[in-house]
Amino acid sequence: MPTFPTHITGTHLLRLGGRTRRWHGALPPLGAAASVAFAGAGWRLDRMARAVSPEAPWLAPRAAVWDGETLAGWARRNVSSARARALLATVVRAVWSVEPGDVSLLHVLACIRAAGGLQRLTGTRGGAQQDRFVGGSHRIAELLAERLPEPPLLGRPVRRIAQDDDHVTVHADGVVVEAHRVIVALPPMLASRIDYQPAMPAGRAQLLARTPQGTTLKCLAVYDTPFWRRAGLSGHVVSDEGPDSATFDNSPPEGSPGVLLGFVVGAHATRLLMRTPEERRRAVLPAFGSWFGDAATTPRTFLVGSWSEDEWTRGCYAGYFVPGAWTSFGQWLRTPHGRIHWAGTETANRWIGFMGGAVTAGERAADEVHRALASDAAPVGTAR
Repeated sequence: MPTFPTHITGTHLLRLGGRTRRWHGALPPLGAAASVAFAGAGWRLDRMARAVSPEAPWLAPRAAVWDGETLAGWARRNVSSARARALLATVVRAVWSVEPGDVSLLHVLACIRAAGGLQRLTGTRGGAQQDRFVGGSHRIAELLAERLPEPPLLGRPVRRIAQDDDHVTVHADGVVVEAHRVIVALPPMLASRIDYQPAMPAGRAQLLARTPQGTTLKCLAVYDTPFWRRAGLSGHVVSDEGPDSATFDNSPPEGSPGVLLGFVVGAHATRLLMRTPEERRRAVLPAFGSWFGDAATTPRTFLVGSWSEDEWTRGCYAGYFVPGAWTSFGQWLRTPHGRIHWAGTETANRWIGFMGGAVTAGERAADEVHRALASDAAPVGTAR
């Protein structure tokens, strides 16, 4: 799959505390004291994250303490500047699609460690948003499907997985499949909706109950051209006011049409879930207009994707751990349930919550199954 860099040439905008600031580079301007406080918070989080293993966060020396509080609680005690706390809260919404008061500090640290630092999680050049796929990331699934020996069965949601000592039976709408092993690569919330026979261990069930999905609406406004570039703007905006917490220039590599992408996340998204499609449009486009001018309020097309309202997603970008989940039940995250193995980006130990994490989690689960099948086939009396 060919990729191309996300457009970030030009001036970025920061909307914080009712004021819009222009900036370039990695960190937005907050004023001397607030900038020092924000940089210090990032440094401390990176330092703490180095003590957390993404494979087993619950084994960190201070795991119980960090898992016993939220990121918001930590920030209130350790970040002296209100502006720095506001920007940190905006970062948390943009990266995890949750409010800082909802997510375990230990979970945040595990994700920072798994990405190689907070700056890599939040950055564009050299960070998580650096590159995009030509034609859209959905092409990955389409091209993989073309390589399968048989077409994937779509519209066949799995309702029940039963297993005994010899095999697994998967019951989906209109089809029953028998196999030696099964990989479930679903978000924890959706994995919990399947009926397992025998039932999952209590620890695994409790873990799934404590791993909700983030709340995100993805808004796309399409224009004839990326007119904001002519004004020297990159299209990148960070805002604590909402409804969009993060906005990007999402235009194709050839530069036309112009596309602005806005992520409505956390509490801002929760409020828009109660609005009609037209009300969502009226909430988002004025924000675009305040940043890029009146032309941004009249796109030729406006689209909103709401993962929380999709029956087979129920939230995005990924599941997150509430306080207490990692230390009480984290050891069940990847532990197979008999012949059932677990994948999905939440089970990754690199880039947790990202597509890269999903790939490495799939490789790990496939290796587990490969070794298990070899063990299953070993002759009786042979060392396994």
